[in-house]
Amino acid sequence: MPKPLSLAFDPIARADELWRARWGSVPSMGAITSIMRAQQILLGQVDALVKPYGLTFARYEALVLLTFSQTGALPMSKIGERLMVHPTSVTNTVDRLVRAGLVDKRPNPNDGRGTLAAITGRGREVVEAATADLVAADFGLGAYDAEECAEIFALLRPLRIAAGDFGGT
Repeated sequence: MPKPLSLAFDPIARADELWRARWGSVPSMGAITSIMRAQQILLGQVDALVKPYGLTFARYEALVLLTFSQTGALPMSKIGERLMVHPTSVTNTVDRLVRAGLVDKRPNPNDGRGTLAAITGRGREVVEAATADLVAADFGLGAYDAEECAEIFALLRPLRIAAGDFGGT
């Protein structure tokens, strides 16, 4: 992926200065703009790493989730719940993984109307190889050490709790 041209100044810091001059100090504006730009950078990096495996990061996350399950299979509804995505997105993601031969879909024996997504042997091979590449690249966070990564996680946790991602215990 080609790098964009580097600017001689930080455009987010400059936007923050201009914002302050026009509307007053709102530190959350600079923070949200930085977070959104970081998300763009990280998603681009991790997507580039998993692309050779025919994956996007969202599909990779679904495969990892299936490897975490005891049987390698989960109900579609549980996948959506755990990945915190809409059922339509789960269906799209799983259907693409099925077409790639990385996941199978089958009826859920515990729910006559439900469907299970199950990782295939090929899916397990792909997720292991992609994981090795992501780990080698520090998931795009190589600019930070382990302590700083833990700090980022801790700083974002209250936001996730406030959004209702989980109970906050």
